[in-house]
Amino acid sequence: VTGAGKAFCAGVDVADHTADRVESMIRAFARAVRALLDVELPVVAAVNGAALGGGLELALACDIVLARAGAKLGQPEIRLGVFPPAAAALLPRRVGPQRALEMVLTGRTVRAEEAAAMGLVAEALPDDDFDAAVDRYLTQLTGSSRPVLRLAKRAVRAGLDRPLSQALEAADRLYLDDLMALHDPHEGLAAFMEKREPVWSDA
Repeated sequence: VTGAGKAFCAGVDVADHTADRVESMIRAFARAVRALLDVELPVVAAVNGAALGGGLELALACDIVLARAGAKLGQPEIRLGVFPPAAAALLPRRVGPQRALEMVLTGRTVRAEEAAAMGLVAEALPDDDFDAAVDRYLTQLTGSSRPVLRLAKRAVRAGLDRPLSQALEAADRLYLDDLMALHDPHEGLAAFMEKREPVWSDA
């Protein structure tokens, strides 16, 4: 997921926050966020420029966020007398409650480099090599088995809302019951031991 111009996404139109339009806007935006969250395979946000307000919320709905060095990210809604509902739920999971509260309550924006240091983005990539660096990153993902990526993502997501002992048990069950029933884990292990490239069932 990336922006078509200089910005990744500057958020929704401020006019859509007015009383006569806000409910339909919030519901439509929530559907977009949920659609990203519900994708079974990894979703990467390539933040090529400013990601503010709803733009950052869309990035937060992605599994991995890569940002162009110098890009600004933030939730400035508080300055308009409102708050970002999707970020209120997603941001603490990404950066912890204190950082999330600081960003939401002050409206402060951060550059990609600081965002990477705080865990908001996975990596701040060089401005002059951004597109190529994103392509290299995506090549790492697309070189893996899609069924295994799907299960790995499900295991990580399932652990977010459970106590640690339950999360560990759920991950073990996914590994033993679902993963080991696939062709690709056995192919990957055999390829490693035979010193050859794996041939995934769907790659």
